[in-house]
Amino acid sequence: MFDRVVVGADNSPTAKRAIEAAARMVLMSGGALHLVTAFSAKQTSDPSLPSEFANASNEGQAEADLQVLSFIAKNLGVEPILHLSSGEPADVIVETADQVDADLIVVGNRGMKGARRVLGSVPNSVAHGANCSVAIIDTTD
Repeated sequence: MFDRVVVGADNSPTAKRAIEAAARMVLMSGGALHLVTAFSAKQTSDPSLPSEFANASNEGQAEADLQVLSFIAKNLGVEPILHLSSGEPADVIVETADQVDADLIVVGNRGMKGARRVLGSVPNSVAHGANCSVAIIDTTD
């Protein structure tokens, strides 16, 4: 069925539901779960900081979030393979899926309604950019 499943997640409640769904799919298929989180470099405008901090990123927070998110899968009996990359979330998810030769990408449907649906969203961008199957999980309340 699905040997390599990639799920993109941030620390939102909807992303956590997507991880649960992906982990359950992996349990049924006996495959591997790749958990992906993206971060971006931030420019700081604080002149009192030394120059080496001018291009500080939120990588540390994203890495901490990724570790916490991994416990969702672990609690369901799946040991995820963790991926942390700099870039736009949709691009990072698709690139990671290509790197691991994924059979399936799982994302939540957050951002699929209203203005973001028209302007673009991570699930929409992943669905259009993926080179494998994509499952968009209903993660709304």
